[in-house]
Amino acid sequence: MRALIAIILIIVTGGLSAQSIQGRIIHNDPATYRDLTSVHAGAGSMGFTQLIGRDDLSSNFLYLHTGTIAGKSGIGHHFHHDIEEMYVLLSGEAEFTINGRTSTIKAPALVPCKMGDSHAIYNDTDQPVQWLNFAVSTVKGRGGAFDLGDDRVGATQDPIPAFVSGKLDKALLKTERTPYTGKGVSYRRILGPDVFSTNWNAVDHLTIPTGTKTDPLQLEGKEAVYYVINGSGTVTADGKSGSFGKDDAFFGRVGEHITLNNTGTETVELLIIEISTSKKWDIKKPLKEPKAMVLEMDFVVDKKNAQAFEEMYYSIYVPAMIVQDGYLSSKLLRLYSVDQAKEIEAEPTTFNYQILISFETEEKRRKWVASDQHQIAWPAATALAKEFKWRGYHVMGDDDQ
Repeated sequence: MRALIAIILIIVTGGLSAQSIQGRIIHNDPATYRDLTSVHAGAGSMGFTQLIGRDDLSSNFLYLHTGTIAGKSGIGHHFHHDIEEMYVLLSGEAEFTINGRTSTIKAPALVPCKMGDSHAIYNDTDQPVQWLNFAVSTVKGRGGAFDLGDDRVGATQDPIPAFVSGKLDKALLKTERTPYTGKGVSYRRILGPDVFSTNWNAVDHLTIPTGTKTDPLQLEGKEAVYYVINGSGTVTADGKSGSFGKDDAFFGRVGEHITLNNTGTETVELLIIEISTSKKWDIKKPLKEPKAMVLEMDFVVDKKNAQAFEEMYYSIYVPAMIVQDGYLSSKLLRLYSVDQAKEIEAEPTTFNYQILISFETEEKRRKWVASDQHQIAWPAATALAKEFKWRGYHVMGDDDQ
């Protein structure tokens, strides 16, 4: 069995666990940029490279792109059907367009491009600007774009942006209510999960003074991508450390305990992107009190009665339970075949069917047992079984959706 578990872990984690934390730290080096022109039918040219890609994390994080946009150049007007992006301006200023409305944004700042919103960037100055682009997809690894054939050169501007944007302003950071605790650590949540339709959870801004490190923060139900705007230090993930500097990017995986340590002479400043493993999964802390109960009933059913037993569940048992106060859910389980059971080294058993029923409380389940409907459903089940037994459980956690 241990060998099987080891094989499963290798399959599930793949190359992820093989990469050291130092191997996850990628420097934003302009020497690696590729020259691109007419990006999404935009004007001029830009430098481009990818720092983190779709295969690096287990969540639906798609990419972290970076580069420079030359003067009088840009990314043309386009939109995406199934990804969300966020452009970050690290230097200079540029004209941002969201859904046809254009305004000048000055660095350091960011502009989220929500699902289905058309967007573009144009650098109307003569100086290059440095940019980042984060993206999260609805389906892991899936990208795609639709170009509108509009370079936005000479677009009419609104003096006040008619779209969501955020400033990377250290004056707005506060030392209280920060998940990254530590002496003098300052923090601000710029954007929360309500802004995004994908599993994008948050955009955070963080500073760490010289000689300070954060307490370990566990990434519960989420992953995080970090970009170092300034400073140097070390990042530790579950006891393994790596060194980072200005313009480095790195990431933490779900479940890891992340510690950030400023070992340099300047304040460390970070932009942090959080991605939930799934917004559909309501992942909570361990419960102090049960949230429900489950009764687990095992049956020995002859092969000749198997079809009738399964039909009974749908035609009699479920209809009888769904009208009961406090009923939550149920499942009918059929045991694996002998060959499948051997493959997974399953515990031998003579019980070949199981019915799980869940009620809000044990008291409400007992009311179901005392009901007229139960006097019909239970005999219908046991009449088709040679043997049966049951156990009761308190529900202390689930991920049922």
